[in-house]
Amino acid sequence: MLPIPRRHAHYVFAVIQSGLTTLIASGIASLPLLGSDRLVRNWLVSWATAWVVMLPVVVVAAPAIRRLAEAMTRD
Repeated sequence: MLPIPRRHAHYVFAVIQSGLTTLIASGIASLPLLGSDRLVRNWLVSWATAWVVMLPVVVVAAPAIRRLAEAMTRD
């Protein structure tokens, strides 16, 4: 494993979650180009752009979303 201190787990989560979500969403949005030679380039450009935008959003929103989910559920 990487030697990342546990106190930075929130940021590691944000990088992984935003990367995976934007990778899937940009792939779905690129489906109209299936069979085209532009598919991979379009997907990668769309994914990189979306990730740059979503990473700060996830870093800021994840703690509030966790608290909301905990407030809406019970043991």
